[in-house]
Amino acid sequence: MTGIVLLPLIPLRKTAAETSEMTSQLLFGEIVDILESTERWLLIQNQSDKYCGWVDRKMLHLISEQEVHDLRKTSAYKVKSTITSCIRTRSNEQMFVPASSLWYQNDLIGFRIADEIFQIHSSDLTSKTDNRKVIILELAYQFLNAPYLWGGKSILGIDCSGFTQVVFAVAGIQLSRDAFEQATEGQEINSLAEAQACDLAFFENTDGKIIHVGILLNSQQIIHASGWVKIENIDSKGIISTQSGQYSHKLRLIKKII
Repeated sequence: MTGIVLLPLIPLRKTAAETSEMTSQLLFGEIVDILESTERWLLIQNQSDKYCGWVDRKMLHLISEQEVHDLRKTSAYKVKSTITSCIRTRSNEQMFVPASSLWYQNDLIGFRIADEIFQIHSSDLTSKTDNRKVIILELAYQFLNAPYLWGGKSILGIDCSGFTQVVFAVAGIQLSRDAFEQATEGQEINSLAEAQACDLAFFENTDGKIIHVGILLNSQQIIHASGWVKIENIDSKGIISTQSGQYSHKLRLIKKII
């Protein structure tokens, strides 16, 4: 079975329970494969990043393989603003969808699915002519002061790797979900002095495990989600906290993705 997200976002949980840890979120328009099911819960795998988790089945709309095939043949875009107004035409209801939501332009007036047509302003969607680095930096700055939320992927709450994944996805680059997985992607850079805007910096804990990631603005500044999305100074040792003046994260490696 296959499903599609027709709500702004839905929580992805570690186990089949509302009280279970939220490990990630699924965004509007994302398509998932259903691996297991119970009366109330579905174990899914996100087709975008292959991440797995449990969702409440009433939050997901089931679609046929033919519908998936038809959607794949249409032009797909990403929402490039942190939050964007969307209209459900049948009920004339407004809802707000987050950055990196998937939009399939399969109808002259919008996105048609499940006897519903969704409409959004074209200026809020990516264009094939967009410069990828410009898109990444513009969206990253829009996220400034968004609160940290473990598993979060929106302006209302986001974690470090969710931040990098969402921002790069809008620029057409699909990263893995977790920081340690993202660290395996791209080309390693020898030193911070060689880094450029939009390179990813990864940080380790005392056991040498990669636990944090951020987007370099230049060789001296980084934007990342730690407490909230913020810009801080960085040197060859790591991130220097603007609050304490001490190192908050130990630099492990830098990767060029673009």
